[in-house]
Amino acid sequence: MKAEFTAIIEPAPEGGYWAICPEVPGANGQGETVEEAKDNLREAIELIFQDRRENILRGLPEDAIQETVLIA
Repeated sequence: MKAEFTAIIEPAPEGGYWAICPEVPGANGQGETVEEAKDNLREAIELIFQDRRENILRGLPEDAIQETVLIA
């Protein structure tokens, strides 16, 4: 599954760039270049979703959810 999110990237007053994602509260990144700021933002989004998933699954029996892996 692939999702697209909005990245708002602006120059930082102290130099470099900062980035936020309005669809994912708390997701932000920074970097010396626009690309570095986007990469850091992408990593922050991934970590937030990983944490949310682990929180949702906490306390469920291991066999409660079956994952299917599709190979193209």
